[in-house]
Amino acid sequence: MILVTGGAGFIGSNLHAALVARGVETAVADRLGRDGKWRNLAKHPPAQLIPPDDIEAFLDSRPPLEMIYHFGAISDTTATDGDVAWATNVELSRTVWHWCANHGVRLVYASSAATYGDGSAGFDDDVAPAALEKLRPLNLYGWTKHAFDLRVARAIAERRPHPPQWVGLKFFNVFGPNEYHKGRMISVVKVKYDEVAAGGAARLFRSTTPGVADGGQRRDFIWIGDVVDVLLWLLDSPGVTGLFNVGTGWARTYVDLTNAVCDAAGVARQIEFVDMPDALRGQYQSFTEASITRLRTAGFAGQFTPLEEGVRRYVQDYLKQSDPFV
Repeated sequence: MILVTGGAGFIGSNLHAALVARGVETAVADRLGRDGKWRNLAKHPPAQLIPPDDIEAFLDSRPPLEMIYHFGAISDTTATDGDVAWATNVELSRTVWHWCANHGVRLVYASSAATYGDGSAGFDDDVAPAALEKLRPLNLYGWTKHAFDLRVARAIAERRPHPPQWVGLKFFNVFGPNEYHKGRMISVVKVKYDEVAAGGAARLFRSTTPGVADGGQRRDFIWIGDVVDVLLWLLDSPGVTGLFNVGTGWARTYVDLTNAVCDAAGVARQIEFVDMPDALRGQYQSFTEASITRLRTAGFAGQFTPLEEGVRRYVQDYLKQSDPFV
């Protein structure tokens, strides 16, 4: 059995669907709530659904687990409740880490590209404590993810007990189906599609970074199918450990992305620029681009889907369909 915490969420449910397709028995830890999040699991119900508050009790029951994919987190980049974010993103992750170390269970956990802050310290996924200590996340979410990465790095450097396979993944800007419950954290692809599908112009933030044109902000956008490929490769590669970026290694502009959405939706390209909200000023990453050298060196040979093709798949195979779920 494999446990996926956050398994009804965006990345978790896409992975869960792929595991079920392989015939793997799964348990999912998550809250379904009342916003239709259950639909992310509708086509592939798990063997067990565990409330997040019961994770420790579930683990204490000594289930026969092969691996834990730990994606459950407070993932809102504008979150302000530091106590809740720390308890979930750091302390719960620490509990899962120690349980896996004590019981010889493999662990893959979600970090984030938000740990890199404004990118001034680079985007190198070096797990050495000295390298990580240079990073300055811009928001609470990124800081808590960074804090757990530091705990892992120090545990490894000091040769403390650790899971037989441990992997932290710094996800960049992932987009694709099953993200519809995410509210304001939904991908820019979905937001722009909704705008143009309603007959309006796609709206982008004006740049607040000197030297960067409006819409010229660049991010490393990655199709969810490529993320799942990395996750399954890790399942098949028990000897791989470390901290890895999960992005394409190629930053693209928001104008590129918006044009791809318009083309996929079959509408004329039209962009309107608006001022950035005050809540995002000082927390907005104008540039992210994954260094994927370590991932390649570790043996991942999969090819990443070009932005235009990923957007086309998302729009035409999911967003324009009556059933947009995996």
